[in-house]
Amino acid sequence: MPESFAPAIQEGARAMGWKAVTLQGWGRSSSADCLAARPERSGEMAAALAPPGNRTLIAHGGGRSYGDAALNTGGAVVLTGRLDRILSFDPSTGLLVSEPGVTFAELLAIFLPRGFIAPVSPGTGFVTLGGALANDVHGKNHHGLGSIGDHVAWFDLLLPDGRLLRVAEATDPDLFRATIGGIGLTGIITAICLRLAAVPSNALTVQRRRVANLDDFLQGFKDAAGTAYSVGWIDALAQGAALGRGVLETAEASPHDGTFPSRKAKRFPIDAPGWLLNGLSVRAFNALYWRRASIVGQQTTASYAQFLYPLDAIEGWNRMYGKQGFRQFQCVVPFETGERALRRLLETIASAGAASFLAVLKVMGAQGRGMLSFGMPGYSLALDIPSRPGSEAVFAALERITRDAGGRIYLAKDSVMSSDGFNAMYSEAGAFRALRERIDPQRRLASDMSRRLKL
Repeated sequence: MPESFAPAIQEGARAMGWKAVTLQGWGRSSSADCLAARPERSGEMAAALAPPGNRTLIAHGGGRSYGDAALNTGGAVVLTGRLDRILSFDPSTGLLVSEPGVTFAELLAIFLPRGFIAPVSPGTGFVTLGGALANDVHGKNHHGLGSIGDHVAWFDLLLPDGRLLRVAEATDPDLFRATIGGIGLTGIITAICLRLAAVPSNALTVQRRRVANLDDFLQGFKDAAGTAYSVGWIDALAQGAALGRGVLETAEASPHDGTFPSRKAKRFPIDAPGWLLNGLSVRAFNALYWRRASIVGQQTTASYAQFLYPLDAIEGWNRMYGKQGFRQFQCVVPFETGERALRRLLETIASAGAASFLAVLKVMGAQGRGMLSFGMPGYSLALDIPSRPGSEAVFAALERITRDAGGRIYLAKDSVMSSDGFNAMYSEAGAFRALRERIDPQRRLASDMSRRLKL
């Protein structure tokens, strides 16, 4: 650590108010006992670099990573949620500068009335911009606009040695690409410059129709290639001729504003009992959901929040999996091998009876900018699997199928992937490790995921 930074960091550390906490991933199947500090201002962040006892450190944003990417057992975390200030916005260029704790829901509430939205958004509005950059998140328009990293001009990064750098692709391409999707292992993001997208109204025109099987789904995605948003909700327990049946939704920006009632979330009241999620109940729910959709299709007008964040209408929906929690699997497989791989994945899931309420299928576009970016051309499949004895074998089988197809597993959702699988799926893993060696030779930054994947 440079001598000029050491005294300030050590003095600030004494005032950080570190507390012992237990944190969980959103799936509630991964947890960590650690120390945590919650700075109120970006200027206090440097003090977090010196947690008590020389513990390792990782940043923790909105807590919406499903697994262990933002957990640090026995170490320390810096909670960035209160660093949520908008620093500047230029409507002529759409360039927004904000602190890392600003959420997508807050961006929507502030900027949609002004005719702007985040160009790319994950499936929940509670994700922070810092977490989004660290995981290079994508949404239902990846086939057209890529991942969030494709719209970032620069970011300010607090390095493990206390230096604060403004990082852009032109000035430090390696650090820029390592931080996008780098799951917090290159430093602590303190500010982000993101280009927002202009929209003509506050509404989307949504088309929704029932599809009979996987062939129907893939053809539907081809037909909707020029549509702004597309997503499929699959009955992952369907088999035989119905394998891959589900509901296809596409959406475009509406030219006209809509009137929408205020959206107050309902809270999931209890941890659901384990017996509730059995094969019979899940099959019945999936069949009902599928049959409710029209065969010929139906058109509706929806708010951006309704379409982008449907599950945000249920606060604490992860409790429906009970106290044991769940793990999410999400992969992307190339178009060339994708159809066969999707069939193998769905057959494996259905045969094991392991899937829960619906799965999500999307078409992905260009390769992401980050060394560890998830996005690549192909099909993405995501689903929740309750944490139960024997589920490890299901995940191992899904990992093998994904790896054999030349695909990869999404780090933001993962909690079980093997280090060998990671190395095979992410071709720039070696370059990422080399970059970490250069900027963090003392291994001050670490997480449960980094140890599991031997990063």
